[in-house]
Amino acid sequence: MTPLYFLDILGTAAFAISGALVAMNKRLDPFGVFIIAFVTAVGGGTMRDMLTGRLPVGWMNDINYMYTILIATLFAIVFRKRLRFWSKTFFLFDTIGIGVFTIIGTEIGVKAGFHPVISIALGTMTACFGGVTRDILCNDIPIIFRKEVYAIACIVGAITFLVLEKFIANTNIIYIATTLIVITVRLLAVKFKLSLPTFYSDTR
Repeated sequence: MTPLYFLDILGTAAFAISGALVAMNKRLDPFGVFIIAFVTAVGGGTMRDMLTGRLPVGWMNDINYMYTILIATLFAIVFRKRLRFWSKTFFLFDTIGIGVFTIIGTEIGVKAGFHPVISIALGTMTACFGGVTRDILCNDIPIIFRKEVYAIACIVGAITFLVLEKFIANTNIIYIATTLIVITVRLLAVKFKLSLPTFYSDTR
């Protein structure tokens, strides 16, 4: 198992749990919980693979992704009472997910020979699109569109990945450092209540 594959499985599990938590908070039935967990886990990767022509998309070629989502969903359901601090638990798994998927999307862009800006966009999309789909299906405004620092953390992580790749040969160090950067940026933003400005139109 390569480090990148391990990270992909880890991110899939983390996002599946975050999706299941949101679905249970919305009081969906078990099938609904699994569907939300599934689209959260593979939504970003599916969009990435379609845009880059990597077909069939990743999860269709490897049954381990489906097993991972199923196990993660069952874990969230079985231990839902112990995960009673819903907002904190959701935040933890969602943050791990975006940290891991930012790396994967960015590296795929780099290996495909895309411009660094495109690779950053690909990493951000991989990390965020599953959550966007989750929130839309659950009738919420996606986190990425709110004041909360979300996509910015992914962009900072993707830039970090590109910079470290130029100076460090050990990919494991790059993966760990980039993931920690994304997680740290989001944690600091929440701790110190940092956010982007919002705009509104006075229609009165």
